[in-house]
Amino acid sequence: MTIEAQGAPERKFCRLGEEISVTDGTVIAGYASLFGRVDQGGDVVEPGAYARSLKELAAAGRRVKMLWQHDPAQPIGVWDEVREDERGLYVKGRILTDVARGREAAALVAAGAIDGLSIGYRTRRATRDDKGRRRLSEVELWEVSLVTFPMLAEARVAAKGEHPGAEALRELAAAFRHARRLLAAT
Repeated sequence: MTIEAQGAPERKFCRLGEEISVTDGTVIAGYASLFGRVDQGGDVVEPGAYARSLKELAAAGRRVKMLWQHDPAQPIGVWDEVREDERGLYVKGRILTDVARGREAAALVAAGAIDGLSIGYRTRRATRDDKGRRRLSEVELWEVSLVTFPMLAEARVAAKGEHPGAEALRELAAAFRHARRLLAAT
């Protein structure tokens, strides 16, 4: 069964472990959504679900918003990079510590008190599988929030120096940045 939707905004929560890191007190990077995982609401995001939305935002010169707990009155930073890869929706941005809530958010993430990311979106296309799960094949992405209670419970946040694998992740991220620079130069 295909579901075409034009309804109210929805949210997907994702607790991220090794997938997210905080560096320099304000830079945050990780996965806001993981493909193929069943969340606590019984939904599964399919690869490619964000592609059209990200292309439309880029064409309009707009960005996905970084919010605190999905509150549109509380922007706390900017996402400098939002893209799909084989794992899911990767985000990298800066928490703005010139904003009071941004200072609080950076401190809470670094301390491990906040350990989740969540997407705010509108479903464009979805189907129901034989187990009754909604499989999201296209969504209109509006925002990625830092949240207390994520929907995808098996992932966790790790602040810089907090998780034993954090150094390896930073090295891997540096290798990817270097590879991107090399590819851009060719």
